[in-house]
Amino acid sequence: MTEAAATATAARRWHLLTAVVVVAALLLQLVLVIDGGRVLDDQRPPDLGVRLGRLVSYFTIQSNLLVAIAAITLARDPSYDGRWWRAVRLAGLVGITVTGLVHFVLLRPLIDLSGWDWAADKLLHMVVPVLAVVGWLLFGPRPRVGLTEVRRAIAWPVAWLVWTLAVGTLTGWYPYPFLDVDAEGWARVLAAAGMVTLLFLALFAAAYQLDRRSRPAPSGASVSS
Repeated sequence: MTEAAATATAARRWHLLTAVVVVAALLLQLVLVIDGGRVLDDQRPPDLGVRLGRLVSYFTIQSNLLVAIAAITLARDPSYDGRWWRAVRLAGLVGITVTGLVHFVLLRPLIDLSGWDWAADKLLHMVVPVLAVVGWLLFGPRPRVGLTEVRRAIAWPVAWLVWTLAVGTLTGWYPYPFLDVDAEGWARVLAAAGMVTLLFLALFAAAYQLDRRSRPAPSGASVSS
């Protein structure tokens, strides 16, 4: 087996592992929600329809879904490429990194979970981010990140934030405590959103630079329009 073939095999296995873990974590969280478990940080679970709506409103869930799409695709073809797929891959990569960092710094001390709720929380917020980031660093595919991809990918978190604050203003429900305008006030919420936005920009810039300067992966990968 050539070095390129061995690398491709290793990449497929890593992406497959990532896909299995993230899909299992999402399904576990879904089952827990349907069963009446807490939705990440909900203290008093509402009716099922509301719980499901809130579940898909979490940035954590959306970022894990994007990781799942990319991992499933790359498990089939580690060098896959496509104009809009690049943006999905980049958005998932940066989004899941923010998910892990924000959870570890801001949310972890506030959440007291046990049993399967604890397991789902750790898979979604810690295990999947590590698998996704390490997989990208080791196997790419790259180069895949240009300014066009950055502009397309960043539209998702901006839209999510605007939608979340709009829905929260109307319903009084916010997915994360630091976005709760009723409890924190607009000044503190906007300050927190500004800091997270800066984190996003820094991570997008880091991904762009690493993608441009790192060796192509898999071997022989090239940029296509």
